[in-house]
Amino acid sequence: MYPIILASSSPRRQEILKSLNIPFVVHPSNIDESTFDISDLRKLPEHLAEQKVKAVQKSLPADQEIQWILGADTIVVYENKKYGKPASQEEAAEFFKILQNRTHEVITGIALYNGTKKQISKRTSVCKVSFAKMTDEEIEWYIGTGEWHGVAGGYRIQGLASCFIKSIEGSETGVMGLPIFELYDMLKEQGYSIIE
Repeated sequence: MYPIILASSSPRRQEILKSLNIPFVVHPSNIDESTFDISDLRKLPEHLAEQKVKAVQKSLPADQEIQWILGADTIVVYENKKYGKPASQEEAAEFFKILQNRTHEVITGIALYNGTKKQISKRTSVCKVSFAKMTDEEIEWYIGTGEWHGVAGGYRIQGLASCFIKSIEGSETGVMGLPIFELYDMLKEQGYSIIE
């Protein structure tokens, strides 16, 4: 298998690729996500994933042969408002006060560049996550763990936030940032086999 260039520094995405025994190299795109304004939030992650792939493609030497580049982006949406990575403990706590005892969507878009075909294919995974009712003390405790830092919505489902998640409708790996079903389906469609 050819190694895939992962246009992300996310440890969760790396863990998922490792679990599938897919060889990869990390090459973060470092695009400014705030410059992309799309009114339909469901389309934003897929668009950002594609922009990450294109940014990495442009950053590589012109004579370098590129086989595969994978980009992904995840956002949390509640009542048509995006909840990105909290900038502070206060903002993270505010997110939880809003999201607790409610159901929100986690939307992950992925984009895969096929160097042989010179084309990008895309997929989107939409999951519904329901939080239980949380007390101020529970929110304060969770925020104190620091797990909120650097993740959309301020939580990781594979961490302590799982104490408060009542249900997940959809792909758990989609909530983690790289939906395995959509990724496998895309790889298979593009002729990249992970079955040895």
